[in-house]
Amino acid sequence: MTRRAATAALVACAGAAALAGCATSPPQPDPVQLQLADLGTRLTRVERVVDNRSLLDLSNQLEATRADQRTLHNEIDELRHRLDQERKRDLAQYADLDARLKKLEAEQGAVGGAAGAADQSGSPTGAGSATGGGSAASDQSAASEPSAGSDQSAGAGQSAASDQSASAGGAASSAAGGDQAAYQAAFDQLKSGDYTKASTAFKRFLADHPNSDYAPNAQYWIGWTYYVNREFEPALHAFQAVVDDYSTSTKVPDAMLNVGYCEVELKHPAEAKRVLGEVVAKYPGTSAARLAAKRLAEMRAESR
Repeated sequence: MTRRAATAALVACAGAAALAGCATSPPQPDPVQLQLADLGTRLTRVERVVDNRSLLDLSNQLEATRADQRTLHNEIDELRHRLDQERKRDLAQYADLDARLKKLEAEQGAVGGAAGAADQSGSPTGAGSATGGGSAASDQSAASEPSAGSDQSAGAGQSAASDQSASAGGAASSAAGGDQAAYQAAFDQLKSGDYTKASTAFKRFLADHPNSDYAPNAQYWIGWTYYVNREFEPALHAFQAVVDDYSTSTKVPDAMLNVGYCEVELKHPAEAKRVLGEVVAKYPGTSAARLAAKRLAEMRAESR
């Protein structure tokens, strides 16, 4: 074999070996694909972290909302407690007013006895004395009107005063029918704060004594027992019955005022404004008109 042939054979063997080695070696991965895979893994990890933080934020917000809700509930409970205390204090003031007016009634009775003696001589001072006694009771009621923590309580204070004043003025005619004691028993239930029993007692009074001088007062206080229990629909009807059935009663201005209050609570602002405006127009200078004007001003401020 010549030297050239041997060299050619060696070259051929080396090429065959190289081809064989290339056939058995695995392909190298693409660096770009490796980087993309790494970025995808890191992005997934970041998304999980972000999701976890969002859930944590939502949880914190929910807990904060619950805390605010608990605070609001506590404040509502405190306001209700204060309102109950104010109502009890007002009723205690009414009881004191009642005792003072009863003293006036006793004095009125003494004056009436003297007037009766004068009547025997032909003088008409008997009726005049009774009227004077009623006016004195009204004056005492106006002077003793209790202050209150809300318009509604103030309205009740005015009504309680006029209630006792009406009792003083009509005591002589009512006592003959035996209705005064029944009315006073129902009113005592109201002053004690037992509104359910008071409502039942006043309804029984109206059934037993429909023509009593105290009938308008009893109907008014039925409405009030509904109102303090936040039963505004029946309260409205009860107060409206005072306006419709006892149009000459001194209870009418306060009853109309509370009709307006009920309309406010029932979310009937247009009707509430109409009724309250009517109170202001029909009964100027009264406590009912003053409270109605105040509530109207508040409603106008709230609507701005």
